[in-house]
Amino acid sequence: MDYKDTLLLPTTTFAMRGNLINNEPKRYAAWDEKKVYFKMKNNRRDAESFTLHDGPPYANGHIHIGHALNKVLKDIIIKHNYFNGKSVRFTPGWDCHGLPIEQQVEKKLGGKKKKEALETAEIRKLCREHAAKFVDIQRAEFKTLGIIADWEKPYVTMDYRFEANIFRTLCSVAKKGLLIERSKPVFWSWAERTALAEAEVEYEDKEDYSIFVAFELDDAAKEKLGLETSSKAAPVIWTTTPWTIPANTGISLNPEEEYVLTTDGYIVAKKLLNSLVESDVLSGSIAKTFQANELENLNAVNPLNGRKSHIVLGEHVLVDNGTGCVHTAPGHGEDDYRVGLKYDLEVVMPVDETGCYDATVVREKLIPNAEEFVGRHIFKSNEDLLELMGDAVLQTSKFMHSYPHCWRSHTPLIYRATKQWFISVDGTPEGEDKTLRDIALGEVEKTKFIPETGRNRLNSMVANRPDWCISRQRDWGVPIAFFRVKATGEVLLDEKVLNFVAMIFEMQGSDAWYSMEISELLYPGSAYKPEELEKVTDILDVWFDSGSTWNSVLKSRNYDAGTYPADLYVEGSDQHRGWFQSSLFLSSAVEHKAPYKGVLTHGFTVDEKGEKMSKSKGNVIAPEKVLKEYGSEILRLWVASSDYQGDLKISQGILKQTSENYRKLRNTFRIMLANINDLEALTPYEEMGDLDKWILNVASDVLSEVHKQFSEYNFVNGMSTLNNFIVNELSGMYIDMTKDNLYCNAQNSARRRASQSAMAITTKTLLLLMAPIITYTADEIIENAPAIIKGDAEDIFDLTYSAIEAGAMPFDAEYMVKAREGFGAVVDGLKKEKIIKNTLELVIYTESKTTLDMNRVDAEDWFVVSGIFEDKPEEEILGSFTVDDDTFSIAKATAHKCPRCWKYQAETEDTICKRCNEVVGA
Repeated sequence: MDYKDTLLLPTTTFAMRGNLINNEPKRYAAWDEKKVYFKMKNNRRDAESFTLHDGPPYANGHIHIGHALNKVLKDIIIKHNYFNGKSVRFTPGWDCHGLPIEQQVEKKLGGKKKKEALETAEIRKLCREHAAKFVDIQRAEFKTLGIIADWEKPYVTMDYRFEANIFRTLCSVAKKGLLIERSKPVFWSWAERTALAEAEVEYEDKEDYSIFVAFELDDAAKEKLGLETSSKAAPVIWTTTPWTIPANTGISLNPEEEYVLTTDGYIVAKKLLNSLVESDVLSGSIAKTFQANELENLNAVNPLNGRKSHIVLGEHVLVDNGTGCVHTAPGHGEDDYRVGLKYDLEVVMPVDETGCYDATVVREKLIPNAEEFVGRHIFKSNEDLLELMGDAVLQTSKFMHSYPHCWRSHTPLIYRATKQWFISVDGTPEGEDKTLRDIALGEVEKTKFIPETGRNRLNSMVANRPDWCISRQRDWGVPIAFFRVKATGEVLLDEKVLNFVAMIFEMQGSDAWYSMEISELLYPGSAYKPEELEKVTDILDVWFDSGSTWNSVLKSRNYDAGTYPADLYVEGSDQHRGWFQSSLFLSSAVEHKAPYKGVLTHGFTVDEKGEKMSKSKGNVIAPEKVLKEYGSEILRLWVASSDYQGDLKISQGILKQTSENYRKLRNTFRIMLANINDLEALTPYEEMGDLDKWILNVASDVLSEVHKQFSEYNFVNGMSTLNNFIVNELSGMYIDMTKDNLYCNAQNSARRRASQSAMAITTKTLLLLMAPIITYTADEIIENAPAIIKGDAEDIFDLTYSAIEAGAMPFDAEYMVKAREGFGAVVDGLKKEKIIKNTLELVIYTESKTTLDMNRVDAEDWFVVSGIFEDKPEEEILGSFTVDDDTFSIAKATAHKCPRCWKYQAETEDTICKRCNEVVGA
């Protein structure tokens, strides 16, 4: 007789193969149609809230793997909080202003000249169209990754109301007394003709000059030092920027150091003399020693143009290299500018916006034959300047060093003093007694950082950053929409005037600043006449746009985006100098607190060798390609399984392995669903068998630990713990151990129903733990799950995670696991020697009290053998092992193989065992 039909074999409609590539888009479209995001909001209407505020990517180009990593990680975090019962909010956003978009428009037009021929309003219209196109493209691409968000109402920084709120944030900063306009050296991109903020600067290698130049003291200085006016006495400066020497107005010395006059007539820091002699810059020995303050306020002569160079003292002067005498040009450096303020040094700026010398070099006589230099690029002038300084140049060489470059054009930057708008970091906001910097530092202390190293990074950047230059000289951005009084240069910060402009922006967008006349933009009740005023033409740094999103998104009532401050900001580790910092400063300036309670940072995507991805290397992995080959679930599982605290490796090999891990996970769920297909009610824990109680205890501990790790956003360790459990205790042990019980016992036997119950409880908790990561698969499982799992849920989003509650462990699990391992080692040898094919051919003899105290059938199933006996065996011992002091002996079973269950428990050949006879005969 064929007994197969009498077995309760597993059955489920949940497919073995996911066919993700074809099926994911259909399910994601269905979610869209069902408005799943709004359903999630309704399901948790009165629950505790969780707000993750989205950092806006640029609406420029298609998404890359870094975008995918970032948005998937956010989605997993949001869903983890959702399935934990919280009311979540996720309003995605896009940065729509700024240089990258303007550059793309410029490229389409055919270059700078063609762009410059257009009116500003027309350029802005083209930029707006470009950004709108890529908002739609990127939104569609993000949705293919299974990301659930308020896609119907994202925040877009170029929306009219948004632009009005950016401007209002600026007005709030001004109201706090932190907005200042001044001429100060800033990073300047001559290629893009605009000022840049710290966050827009990248460092690349550049070859530069290293020059030592002697500035002879004037006669009055020599007399004051008791030197002959005919004698030589020249402080030696060291610089890497010969092109800045025309603008030199000072020489800075370290106030704590001693300086020496050498026998060959040069003045340098005493500590550096030996190294300067060794490198052949100088050859003399010490003739006279001075304290730095003896040289303070004396004058030297610039060897290039004969102008006065005033000697000053500055804390910024180091004596670890160079000469201890620092060339000081306040128009070309932050430290130079600061020391220049203290000593009232002239700020000379002879370089125009394109990086060329302008007419200042002629007017101020900064260079001999100055007319030849007007219009010439500074970097192409170094050699001629060196030649003009003649013997004053003591040594010239070239070297490679890390140098600031423009993040967009990758051209070297210069420091250039221009009139710009700044947020004063060391200013005190009105109504506060701490400076803005101190408020921000205090908020960093209160913030939770994941990883914790982020605290020090942000702290040191906040502690050391200069004032924030927020103005740009470009076309596409939110204008610094202030009026200036022509006669006095005064800027109008009248509240009614500013509110009126904000109201116009809200209705017509900030383009109105360019298309409307002053008479239309000016508040009608203002005491000023339009003809007396002019517009400020600068635009805001794009980091100001994104840095004020907490105000425009979370605090305004324009979006249902969650609470302020947000619970979490999640971005790449480069955002310590970018979005985290700009948001912190603006929120601290206006509200005197951080806009976030927590900050999570992730690394960057690299190939399997840890190398940066680039088209030239051919190692770029595009999200679109991953979706076509594997599906979004594989990408999501890769994100969860990777250690995001460092750089994340991705390659075809890694994706294949992740795909294999997904297959195992899917099949584990499938077999568990198939095994519980006919279960209608759960067996109480007290009525379960030993093995069922064991798996529930293990699952309770492991899944609670994983849940804790996931709640700390430690997904990589959580996934590792989970995979170990699934491979070992769940699939490798329990599912294997319970096959006989589930397939061969009577359908409604208490023992079978108990194992099904344990499996159902484990399945549901495991499913809701994994749902934030593989949401598509979790939803598909619910669609195919029996009512015991899904209840009356329509989909996965109707369910909430709950931990497994288990009672006391029924036996010494640690001891029994060791016993199973010992048994497995003997069995491996027996199979190798072809003595057995299956462990059911074996029985175990032992006096182990732990084993014998177990339910005898459970003990058999623990080892998957046909018997556990206390008596000493008469049969031949095939092998043995010990646990603690207990011996386990293994022998062949003497009973016959049951053709139905395959256990060796039948009394005669070709007959079924007693248990099977009862089941079949019932």
